[in-house]
Parts: sequence; C-alpha cells; structure tokens
Amino acid sequence: MNGGAQLSVTDLRRVARHPVDHPVIAEHHQRGDIRLHVANISAHGFMVDDAEDLKRGDRVIVRLPVIGRIEAYVIWTRDKRAGFQFERIIRLDDFSAMIDTLQPNPRLRRPR
Repeated sequence: MNGGAQLSVTDLRRVARHPVDHPVIAEHHQRGDIRLHVANISAHGFMVDDAEDLKRGDRVIVRLPVIGRIEAYVIWTRDKRAGFQFERIIRLDDFSAMIDTLQPNPRLRRPR
C-alpha cells in the first residue's frame, strides 16, 4: 500500500492567484517546523518561493490569517518554488477576509 499523499490534481491554473508576501512556519510531518515564504495564494492552494528541500507529495500544516491551521500537499516543485494544494477548499467569505488581511494595500487586490 502506498503511504504517500493521494492527490487529486485537476486543472486549476485558471483560478485567480493573489500575490502576497507572507512568511509562515509550516509543520512538516518528517522534518518538523520549517520556514516558508508564501508568494501567492488562491482558495485551492499557494506557492512558496523558498522550497529547496520539498518534494512532490510532502505534507505540511500552515497557519493562515482568518483560516487558521490547514493542511496542504506539495503538487509540484521547480527550482526553489513549490505549489501546494489545500486539503480542502477555503470558503469564499473566509478567503476574501484572509486576502484583505494579507494584502492591506487595496491596489494589490484583484477585483471580486
């Protein structure tokens, strides 16, 4: 039996991603706490730009404003970047409130 993450990758490239500058401490199931920098985020996942040692299928738990603790899985890696898929989709009202917190400058926010 395969012990890795069972990822349901669909074509979510059209989902709006919001640029952010948000450091997090992620709980990695094998390596413990690791520091990551979230560069963009959507209701389905996020991208970090400092993921040198992460591999596809790695699982982390991050704490995000408004959302709280949420589990995410590495879907892809390239150079020092990695894309994560949340284990659940974030509700639209919670996501909007989180973006308002992460992007205090309204000019950076995408139209809703």
